[in-house]
Amino acid sequence: MGVNGVAKGHHQAGAFSPFEVSVNMGQNQTLGASEWCDDDGRPKRTGTVWTASAHIITAVIGSGVLSLAWAVAQLGWIAGPAVMFLFSFVIYYTSTLLADCYRSGDPVTGKRNYTYMDAVRANLGGMKVKICGLIQYLNLFGVAIGYTIAASISMMAIKRANCFHEKGHKNPCRASSNTYMIIFGITEILFSQIPDFDQIWWLSIVAAVMSFTYSSIGLALGVVQVIANGGFKGSLTGISIGTVTPTQKIWRSFQALGDMAFAYSYSIILIEIQDTVKSPPSEAKTMKKATLVSVAVTTAFYMLCGCMGYAAFGDGAPGNLLTGFGFYNPYWLLDIANAAIVVHLVGAYQVFCQPLFAFVEKWSRQQWPDSDFIAKEYPVRLLPGSRCCYSVNPFRLVWRTAFVVVTTVISMLLPFFNDVVGILGAFGFWPLTVYFPVEMYISQKKIPRWSTRWVCLQMLSIACLVISIGAAAGSIAGVVLDLKVYRPFKAQY
Repeated sequence: MGVNGVAKGHHQAGAFSPFEVSVNMGQNQTLGASEWCDDDGRPKRTGTVWTASAHIITAVIGSGVLSLAWAVAQLGWIAGPAVMFLFSFVIYYTSTLLADCYRSGDPVTGKRNYTYMDAVRANLGGMKVKICGLIQYLNLFGVAIGYTIAASISMMAIKRANCFHEKGHKNPCRASSNTYMIIFGITEILFSQIPDFDQIWWLSIVAAVMSFTYSSIGLALGVVQVIANGGFKGSLTGISIGTVTPTQKIWRSFQALGDMAFAYSYSIILIEIQDTVKSPPSEAKTMKKATLVSVAVTTAFYMLCGCMGYAAFGDGAPGNLLTGFGFYNPYWLLDIANAAIVVHLVGAYQVFCQPLFAFVEKWSRQQWPDSDFIAKEYPVRLLPGSRCCYSVNPFRLVWRTAFVVVTTVISMLLPFFNDVVGILGAFGFWPLTVYFPVEMYISQKKIPRWSTRWVCLQMLSIACLVISIGAAAGSIAGVVLDLKVYRPFKAQY
């Protein structure tokens, strides 16, 4: 997953609600459609099937693609592609359910829900809104940790690739990830102090270019390696017993499910993308077509990356295709790919965390409106004699810095890319991708309890819950095994 900040143009203004994830953009809502405005008083939306598809594709293809070769290696040539295809089908189906929840009531003229949380609030309400918000915040916190680990590994990989080039592949070229995590953390502390950094218009363009750069390089290197090998590696059932123990085989297979789920987890942004689409036809119809196109393209790309990586390295496929050093040359191309990962993750970290920052700061201002520490802004001149001032808020400075420090320290304690990706995929897949879309759709369409359709939807939800539990168990087991040989703050690679 690599949400690139592509769909943040419309957010609902109004009273602040607890556990609201999306940033309030503060647009006025003067009701009534006109030549220049839609039925909610906002500027005419101009999105089409193709723009929505592009948004989804650029938002989805990201760091999750790097672990797919390893995931396929755990499952083999039969189960690996089959499970990936199954995930794509579930994502597509639940996304179509979510598309019907963009408007409450009438599918053409009903009230718009501008964000995922708005849709949950309108269709489910009550405690489920808070539960959904809590899950989203925990997921954002986890993603910040995962991105810190991934970025540091890529920075370290650049150093090691250059070392291998100079000293030969037999040299261990050991390096610690901790230094690079600290560098990444300091960078994020600085960027986190820029107000609405995630709203910078060119950020999504840079992120999309970086995502396709490193993903395409990984795919190309896999193809070249397969040609060099003279054929495909791998087996029908994946990594064999003997290479790993039977217990490890089971846990790794479950963890592979979490890695695949993480790569496909993007439902949380679909409502916001749908809010950029023009009508008629209805936004739901357009979004369903866009979802079909984008899921088909994404799945084809994922299949190529995952399967080519497995074909190139077989059971020895690395957990991170571009940092596991199955590839050594051309070293400069590996440097470009890993630099692209770092640039992408620097921005993606802020895209995920800025809404969380904004929520805590807005809640704090409402709780303590008279506190200078929380509410007061202090102008600071960036250059002597300059008219331009930067506004510093003490609470924002302390809170955002503390958040980045905590995520960095946790990353240093648990620098296990595959395990963390699996946990994030397992944690976010069932509730955000399946459960809430299914429940909102049942409520929206007033599907009778115990009807055939209701039972089928509930069976889908339960099946995906079981998959998420298995993926979480496998990923946690992977963390436990890694911790047996890992010394905190002294990780060497």
